[in-house]
Amino acid sequence: MAATILVVEDEPAIQELISYSLRQAKHTVSSTKNAEEAMKIINHTLPDLVLLDWMLPGMSGADFARMLRRAARTKDIPIIMLTARADESDKVTGLESGADDYITKPFSPRELLARIKAVLRRRAPEAADDVVEIGGLRLDSATHRVTANEIEVVLGPTEFRLLHYLMTHSERVHSRSQLLDQVWGDHVFVEDRTVDVHIRRLRKALENVDKDGLVQTVRGSGYRLSAGQAVNAG
Repeated sequence: MAATILVVEDEPAIQELISYSLRQAKHTVSSTKNAEEAMKIINHTLPDLVLLDWMLPGMSGADFARMLRRAARTKDIPIIMLTARADESDKVTGLESGADDYITKPFSPRELLARIKAVLRRRAPEAADDVVEIGGLRLDSATHRVTANEIEVVLGPTEFRLLHYLMTHSERVHSRSQLLDQVWGDHVFVEDRTVDVHIRRLRKALENVDKDGLVQTVRGSGYRLSAGQAVNAG
């Protein structure tokens, strides 16, 4: 699945090359040249991943990574450090600052995309191009298709994201506010009951393949996706 990626790189040519490669791979890209501007972007909307140059004007990439890791809202954002500093001690420092991976310049776009996919799979499985199958329902993130018994389920973009999150976090009960944060984004202000509307739409679409029972209501708590029999559900 396409991810939202923030590129923090002060060299215009490299920033443009990275951004172009990411967009070709269907990712949504924001870019900036320093940590201060990057923080403004993050304060508005959390990205799925940050590509962070070490040598930035003002605050260094390593210091910025430490700052992100210290804050509760940003501590789990996957970070890949990009740098020309190839010494082992620099790599250790970069990883200890909170980076999930460390790529030395120059690097190929193909390598970068592979490393991004690997980090997303480890830290944010819902953003990786994986196939998930539960109870005979199959969701393919790469092709954006949902099928059951070889019949395709037609979903809107929000219902697809909602189903993807529920399937990649199955058997857990999620409150409406948790689903709003994870599916709509923590800076999107909509009513909790919006979740109920989209759950109904999702179930209606799944009725066509007799899979609507997978999406269960847990009274007083929220929703879960489970292949097992619903308990205290309605």
